Amino acid sequence: MPPQRTQISCPRCRQPILAQVEQLFDITADPGAKQRLLGGVSNFANCPHCGYSGALATPIVYHDAGKELLLTYFPGELSVPVNEQEKLIGPLINQAVNRLPPEKRKAYLLRPQSFLTYQSLIERVLSADGVTPEMIQAQQQRVNLIERLLSTSTAEARTQLIQQEAKLLDAEFFGLFSRLMEGAAASGQEQVAQQMNALQQQLMKESEYGRQLQSQVNEIQEAVKTLQAAGKELTREKLLEILIQAPNEARLSALASLTRPGLDYLFFQSLTERIETKTGDERKKMEFLREKLLDITRQIDQRVEEEYKRAGELLNTLLAAPDIQKATLERLNEISEIFVQVLNRALQEATQKKNEAQLKKLEQIVAVLQKVSAPPKEYELLEKLLDAPNEAALNKMLEEHKNEITPEFTSFVGGVLAQSEERADKKSQGEDAQVLERLNNIYRAILKFSMKKSMG
Repeated sequence: MPPQRTQISCPRCRQPILAQVEQLFDITADPGAKQRLLGGVSNFANCPHCGYSGALATPIVYHDAGKELLLTYFPGELSVPVNEQEKLIGPLINQAVNRLPPEKRKAYLLRPQSFLTYQSLIERVLSADGVTPEMIQAQQQRVNLIERLLSTSTAEARTQLIQQEAKLLDAEFFGLFSRLMEGAAASGQEQVAQQMNALQQQLMKESEYGRQLQSQVNEIQEAVKTLQAAGKELTREKLLEILIQAPNEARLSALASLTRPGLDYLFFQSLTERIETKTGDERKKMEFLREKLLDITRQIDQRVEEEYKRAGELLNTLLAAPDIQKATLERLNEISEIFVQVLNRALQEATQKKNEAQLKKLEQIVAVLQKVSAPPKEYELLEKLLDAPNEAALNKMLEEHKNEITPEFTSFVGGVLAQSEERADKKSQGEDAQVLERLNNIYRAILKFSMKKSMG
């Protein structure tokens, strides 16, 4: 679980702002930490007061037991002597080491690699994943372009930059942009996410690849509207009429992708019978439609087959891992709906064959997926507190859960409150305002309870 945002001073204007500060990126314990590091989600400041946007000078420890990596970085601009740096970095390293069972503590933990620049640290992390310097450079160019676009103050200046860097605005750029925007939203950086969303709209309109993407999105939306209009009356015959009337190949592809189960043997038999009744140009048009649909369905089936194959290979890799739960956590980003289907099929097969050993392995994967998909336990307690009908009931509930009212939980509630206040409109009324008021009351009650608890 990513850390909650904390209050810091803006590096430029020194006004108090919220930022997600993270010093220990322990991939072994938290696989999601890697994406937060590479995506620039943590240790990045956006000041609503002066407009400052940039990375925070923060000491970092990166640990990945699977790749035997223990890396450290201490920003030179902090001007901290080496012996003092070790005092600050040491506890972070100890925290990572203590999380490992004794049998997994290896020699690499005694020799952490230190880096003088943040970029060199990132390059070492990527190189361990097989990313070449050329790939890193290309990725960095796209990251730099995103940063330049976000820091450009006017739409006109962004338009000029989009035109100048047109070659970089490709599928890889838009994929990276989407991941960074999702990361910003997931970490509660709503201002950044909104800024990126506005920039994405401009990129979709003003770049060649963006216009292609937008066209595909529009065609899919129109295809969905057409199929929704047909509703329950969508028979094979009606579907054939819709496909015949498709205004372009993009719409035809979208319609075929959305209705692939209906493009079966009976459908093509009906289409062939229709062709047999036509002559001349109309017959040629229908024959072209049949070939195009056959080609589209072959491509769809091939992609699905490849996805099932990859899912099967991933499942076999996880089952063969010495630590199945750890391996599953490390590859959560590869888990898809198709993987879940393959997993369920394997569970059914192991149950039917009464293969207890295989079942135990599969259930370990299921346990991890259930755990990561469940809301954090802090949410459960907060929801209970939100349901308290009055102050007396709230105080009673806090007493009943006194062992769970920790500094970490208090910080969690404070983070939720800060995010809620940031989202809320000053003029917000009704249910949203009531929830915000209850959160404020709960937070004050927790602080008061914690103070009494500390004083005995």
